[in-house]
Amino acid sequence: MAGKALRHTHPFKNAEDRQQQRPPKIFVLDTNVILHDSHSIFNFQDNDIYIPVSVIEELDKFKKGDDNLGFNARAFVRELDRISDNTLFDQGISLGKGRGHIKIEMGHGYTQAMKDSLIDDIPDHRIIATAVWLRDNTPDRKVILVTKDVNMRLKAKALGLMAQDYLSDKVEEKRIVRTEKEVLTVRNMRDQLIHRLDSSPDGVPYSELGIRRRPACNQYYRIYDSARNVTLARYDNRNRCVIKVRPRIAYGITPRNDEQTLALDAIMNPDIRLIALTGRAGTGKTLLALAGALEQAGNFEQILLSRPVIPLKNQELGFLPGSVDDKIGPYMLPLFDNLAVIKSCFAPGSKELAQIEDMQKKEKLLINPLAYIRGRSLGNVFFIVDESQNLTPHEVKTIITRAGEGTKIVFTGDIYQIDQPYLDFNSNGLTHLCDKFFGQSVFAHINMTKGERSELSELAGKLL
Repeated sequence: MAGKALRHTHPFKNAEDRQQQRPPKIFVLDTNVILHDSHSIFNFQDNDIYIPVSVIEELDKFKKGDDNLGFNARAFVRELDRISDNTLFDQGISLGKGRGHIKIEMGHGYTQAMKDSLIDDIPDHRIIATAVWLRDNTPDRKVILVTKDVNMRLKAKALGLMAQDYLSDKVEEKRIVRTEKEVLTVRNMRDQLIHRLDSSPDGVPYSELGIRRRPACNQYYRIYDSARNVTLARYDNRNRCVIKVRPRIAYGITPRNDEQTLALDAIMNPDIRLIALTGRAGTGKTLLALAGALEQAGNFEQILLSRPVIPLKNQELGFLPGSVDDKIGPYMLPLFDNLAVIKSCFAPGSKELAQIEDMQKKEKLLINPLAYIRGRSLGNVFFIVDESQNLTPHEVKTIITRAGEGTKIVFTGDIYQIDQPYLDFNSNGLTHLCDKFFGQSVFAHINMTKGERSELSELAGKLL
């Protein structure tokens, strides 16, 4: 055992390197990190990565799945096989210039403290045991367990082992606050400027409105005059002018507040191809997106509504009774509810109702689970992705890269209401999207805070 421990004492750096600089850290990755991001091993700079053999065993259970977990499991194993290229993992393999090495670490027995505390012999505990062994046998290295499982981090810390979440795709909280407040406020604007903004269809140069810093693309504003009357406006990057946003009706749905007016403006703008609508339940995100899509149905070959399927209590769809439609039906009910609200705006036999029914019959209006999208090329489609806070950044990237010419995508969701166990408001795909696309000419983000579902719903959102 002593000889083997000696080999783990900085096996990837020579003695001269150790004298000149602090040895790199050792990061031990949990399975859920790899299932979350199959390229995670390339995000640890020049530090070394250890993969416990228990992780490889767990990945083997996921590799046949047709969901994103299965995809990531297969992608990671293929990448490991490519890296190894007939090279043994026993001494570690370089991940490339500027990066550290990766090593598959075989299992190690529990310490006495683990035997006394962690009774069950499960993969999580075997991974912790490997990390503890590395810590005890590489005293010159800082060993850190990386896992998205909060309980696992707590167990590791209780055993004196450093543990942290996977941080590479987390967005800093101050940047989240920035994107949530993208509707800026301008106060006490002179009445003549308000009149000019109101009467000019091409807008007014932002500098003439007293806005000193050049706005971000598609920046929205609330502009107040001296009497505190509000004018809504949007910055147009093409002519560098601020244009008044005028209320409009979309397929029977009229915006009820300023945020909904701005959201519908973005949805109806043909130059904006990617939209994020965030906010708590009842603010009208999905309803406005669907109404805007139906209003523009003649401009698109198909309208798709989708949402990730999050089975309760880990009950997979395959165990539910009935056909495929029977299995997915309960998960798609919120989307059908929004469609029913729009239908209720029209009298029976109206041409609008007939158009919706005809679109559904001809599959020009489809409501499907998100799993059906992988591999498709979505050309000239209006695509609404509901509950997108339950997607990983990689899944959001996969969806956007499906977009062909003429496609418009609207992501909706509440970043503070997440059902996926390994995502939070810092690391979910919707937050990631708002941060990375901020300032892009094809992108707009509206954070909606005022509930319009009912007085009871609004009160519950504030108090509970």
